[in-house]
Amino acid sequence: MDPIGINELPENILLELFMHVPARQLLLRCRLVCSLWRDLIDLMTLWKRRCLLEGFITEDWDQPVADWKVFYFLCSLRRNLLHNPCAEENMESWELDANQGNQWKVERLPGDHGTDFPDPKVKKYFVTSYGLCLKSQMVDLKAEGYWEELLDTFRPDIEVKDWFAARRDCGCTYQIRVQLVSADYITLASFEPPPVTIQQWNDASWTEVSHTFSDYPPGVRHILFQHGGHDTQFWAGWYGPRVTNSSIIVSNKMARKPAPSAAVSDNVGVEEAAQVPSHLSAR
Repeated sequence: MDPIGINELPENILLELFMHVPARQLLLRCRLVCSLWRDLIDLMTLWKRRCLLEGFITEDWDQPVADWKVFYFLCSLRRNLLHNPCAEENMESWELDANQGNQWKVERLPGDHGTDFPDPKVKKYFVTSYGLCLKSQMVDLKAEGYWEELLDTFRPDIEVKDWFAARRDCGCTYQIRVQLVSADYITLASFEPPPVTIQQWNDASWTEVSHTFSDYPPGVRHILFQHGGHDTQFWAGWYGPRVTNSSIIVSNKMARKPAPSAAVSDNVGVEEAAQVPSHLSAR
């Protein structure tokens, strides 16, 4: 019996084979082999099955998905984009924009006149002083694996969270600023609520701040996250707001009205889509 070529296999068998090829290689290598492979790899059923196989969705999933291929990559890339959010590496990865008074410090929970954090896995926090203390990170979305067509066409929701608390025995003022910025560092969208002042002799409870950027303008390439504050008693030491467990997560939820573009299924952007950072390359 003469051997048969791989393209002579039934399409359902080829699809099953593609299920076991890393997603990056499907786009970067396999999709370029021939028109048959391209058409099969572009089938939404393939990417929906991969989402199910990798636990991104369940059998009873009933939410609408605009593009299963994009949804798959958003799920596979989903993680906290802020490094060292819980002070486990001291001040590593943070830019100290203001470091006044006795400067930033890392302490263990619950701390003096403090309370335990709601999540027991969080063990440490950053604490400010009597002078203004601000720290920040600038997230490079392309370096984190998000390609331009994805950001500009589907504009996935960007979820921002932060936690802060005061000491019981000292008042403090907390502030946060998050900006979506372009490649030229022009601000395209911003979240900057008024500073929060907590009075002395409070309950020292932890407060969550959250904001979701949706349907933002095209062109976002970086996210600036900055927070901090100072105490209101002007006491030497570390009596200002405590912050920890900050996060920036690009959601798998996409813009309600995606902009027209080649997206991932056309030739434009395919290689970028496949260039996931090395720490995610197993998918």
